[in-house]
Amino acid sequence: MQEKTVNQKVSLPVLTEKQVSLTIKREDLIHPLISGNKFRKLKFNLIEAKKQGRDTILTFGGAYSNHIAATAYAGKLHGFKTIGIIRGEELSGKWEANPTLQLASEHGMRFRFISRDDYRKKENPSYLKKLQSEFGSCHIVPEGGTNTLAIRGCEEILTPGDAYFDVVCCPVGTGGTLAGILNSAFENQLILGFPALKSDFLSEDIRNFALKENWKLITEYHFGGYAKVTAELIDFVNEFKQKTQIPLDPVYTGKMVFGILDLVKRDYFFPKTKILAIHTGGLQGIMGMNILLKKKNLPLLSV
Repeated sequence: MQEKTVNQKVSLPVLTEKQVSLTIKREDLIHPLISGNKFRKLKFNLIEAKKQGRDTILTFGGAYSNHIAATAYAGKLHGFKTIGIIRGEELSGKWEANPTLQLASEHGMRFRFISRDDYRKKENPSYLKKLQSEFGSCHIVPEGGTNTLAIRGCEEILTPGDAYFDVVCCPVGTGGTLAGILNSAFENQLILGFPALKSDFLSEDIRNFALKENWKLITEYHFGGYAKVTAELIDFVNEFKQKTQIPLDPVYTGKMVFGILDLVKRDYFFPKTKILAIHTGGLQGIMGMNILLKKKNLPLLSV
């Protein structure tokens, strides 16, 4: 895998009109499955697991979790067994029809499907201890991969050459990627996070890991909540790919780029502002998303 990623400049009429430059850091090109922040978050967790002599990685996720797919592949690549604690006991016996879980299974991951009530215990120490006793001495990675080791990995996203940019934008799920970027950001930069879900607790979570205060959450582009999409968002993602040749995922990066360009239209940024947007990968989930979109009679995403 190639850890160093390219910065790709975007050319669109609205950017020229408003005299704002937008560049996308193509973290999605690190690897087809372990891409973007998934790779960054797992890197030091795998190093630590090996250091501690653990042979199994256990983690949590939903049915279409990119983190689940990435953990399965990374585990196979680096010689770990992997276990996925999956939200939704109704998936037991039906998961073969799910492209994300099927992919994870092909790379050796074993699943435990649990109720949503039990899933809420995923950070409860006694519940984690119970899993440890059941599955043996495994290295537990939280849902979405965010812990102190993950933050350390995300601190490697920005490079010295990125000091050129005035604003750095990042999609936000659990807040770990944003915290890592904040910790390595340059003094002149404003860091904007675009949450993909409705949440009142993200700011507090980010402050638990972040060392700086030069950041802000832009909360009006979640399109209804986590993994919620609309025909408007789908059309935007498809059109953006057609115009720029850059694919976006609808859960995270699509919402962020939609938000950035809407803010540009509304003169949120001063002329001459140089924006860097972090592409956090997640493209493998498009196939699963299209299955859901088809059921809802919504337009499909270009693959």
